Amino acid sequence: MVITCEFLFEELTKRLESYLIETKASWLRLHFSIIFQKSFQNNKFQELQNWCNDIIVKHPEMFFESKDFTSIQENALISIIKRDDLQMKETKIWKHVIEWGIAQNPGIPSNPKNWTNENFLTMKTVLENCLPHIRYFQISGSDVIDHLQPYQQIFDKNLWDDIIKRFLSSDRPVLSVILPPRVVLKQAFPPRTNEPFSMIINEAHAAEITSWIDKKADVYSAINSPYEFKLLLRGTRDGFTPASFWNLCDKQTNLVVVAKIKGTEEILGGYNPIGWDEPINPGVYKYCNESFIFSLKNGTIKNSILSRVKNPEYAIYNRSNCGPTFGGGFFLSHDLMLINPNKCWNHKASYEKRIRNAKYNSEGMSYFLVDEYEIFQISKKP
Repeated sequence: MVITCEFLFEELTKRLESYLIETKASWLRLHFSIIFQKSFQNNKFQELQNWCNDIIVKHPEMFFESKDFTSIQENALISIIKRDDLQMKETKIWKHVIEWGIAQNPGIPSNPKNWTNENFLTMKTVLENCLPHIRYFQISGSDVIDHLQPYQQIFDKNLWDDIIKRFLSSDRPVLSVILPPRVVLKQAFPPRTNEPFSMIINEAHAAEITSWIDKKADVYSAINSPYEFKLLLRGTRDGFTPASFWNLCDKQTNLVVVAKIKGTEEILGGYNPIGWDEPINPGVYKYCNESFIFSLKNGTIKNSILSRVKNPEYAIYNRSNCGPTFGGGFFLSHDLMLINPNKCWNHKASYEKRIRNAKYNSEGMSYFLVDEYEIFQISKKP
C-alpha cells in the first residue's frame, strides 16, 4: 500500500487500504503500533488513520501508556486529542501531552519546578499545535492548581487569565474559545450472533473459570456467570511471536489464557489478575496471591484440574522472548510455559499441583506443543 502510494497509483492504494480494513482487521490489531505510525506518515491513508483512531479513543490507555507513545508524530497525537469522543479525563490527556513534549526535548527536566525560562519557551513552541485542542475549561477545582498552574508560562496570558476566571467562578464570561466537552460514550450491548466467543472453550468452561476466580464452592452456570470475556489475542503456535503477545497484552490485567494441546484433547490455561509487564531485564517475577493454572474437562478429559498459587512471590514470570508464563522460582522450572515458539511445559514448583494427566520425566517436567491459543481480558458484566 505504501509503495503504490509512492508510485501515485491512487486507486490501487485505496483498494489496498479498504482491503486491509475489511478483511484483515485482526492482523491490523496484531501489529497495531506499526500500522498506526505508518498510516500517519502519509496523509493519503485517511481511512486507516480513522480506523486506528476509532479504536484508540475507546481504549486510550493502550495508546497513551504504550512504550512507543512519546515517539509518535505530532500529527498523529493531534488527531487523537482533538477528538470529541476521546474517553479519558482532561487532566490525564494534559499529563500525556506534557510527557510527549518533554520527550521531544530530552534535556528538559520532568519536574516543571526545575524548568528555566528557556525550557518554558521551548515547550511552548513544541506544543504550539497541541495546546488548542486541550479542553482547559473542563478542568475544574483543585485540578487547575495541581495540573495547569505549574505550566502557567506555557499559556498565552489571555488564556491563563480566562482559566483562572473560570476557576474562581464557572459563570464568568471569558474571551478565549471554549471547546465543547468530550462526549462520554455509553456502552452498547453488541447484537447476539451465532459466532462463538472462543474457538477453544465454551460457555460452561468460562463459567467454571470465573467460579474459580470468585472462589465459589458451586460452579456458576453459563447463564449466571457475572463475567464477560473480551478477546485480546488469538493464534496458532506457528503464527506466534513474542512481539504479538507483548504488543496486545503488555500491562493488561485480569487475563485468562487458554491453549489447545497438540495431539490430545487437553485445554490448559491460567488466570493472571495483575498482568504481565514486558521486562528490560532477561526475566522478572511478579508477586500475586490470586493467580491459578488449570486443565479443563474436555472430551476424554473427565475432570477439570485447578492449581492455585502457593508461592506468590514467584507467581508470574515476565520474559520478553516468551509468551505468558506462570510460576517457577530459584533454580526451578516454570509451572506453566505457554505459547513458547520452541516448546511448552508443565511443572510443579510454585503452584499446588500438576495439571496434566500425562507422563512427567525424572525432573518432573511434561512437555507439549500448542495448536491454538487465546488470551481474554475478563470484566464484570454491567
